[in-house]
Amino acid sequence: MPAETRSLRVLVVDDNEDAARSLATLVGLWGYETRAVLSGASALTEAADFRPDVVLCDLSMPGVDGCHVAEGLRRHAVHAGILLVAVTAYGDEGHRRRAAYAGFHAHLVKPVEEEGLRRLLEAHIANL
Repeated sequence: MPAETRSLRVLVVDDNEDAARSLATLVGLWGYETRAVLSGASALTEAADFRPDVVLCDLSMPGVDGCHVAEGLRRHAVHAGILLVAVTAYGDEGHRRRAAYAGFHAHLVKPVEEEGLRRLLEAHIANL
């Protein structure tokens, strides 16, 4: 794996701890630096400290949901280049439109197809 991929920071957000940790572990195995948080509110706090290049975020979470996370990140110029990826069980057109409107660049349906996610991350690196 090229050395430049190791600097990519990926924040995983999911209220299901197993899902969050599993996805963070997978992405970490590809050589990326990862952190996982279990709520939307934690995602906004962690993003300020971690300064991720990519956020993989569940849409359906109690309290601050994924769309609110995206909107919150978009309000701050420091996150301008971030790649926001919805990772959700909901793949219908309504959820896809709502996620896009909130600022997500991509929409992946659980269980995430690993190669598709890997290609998405590699394409983002090429644009950094």
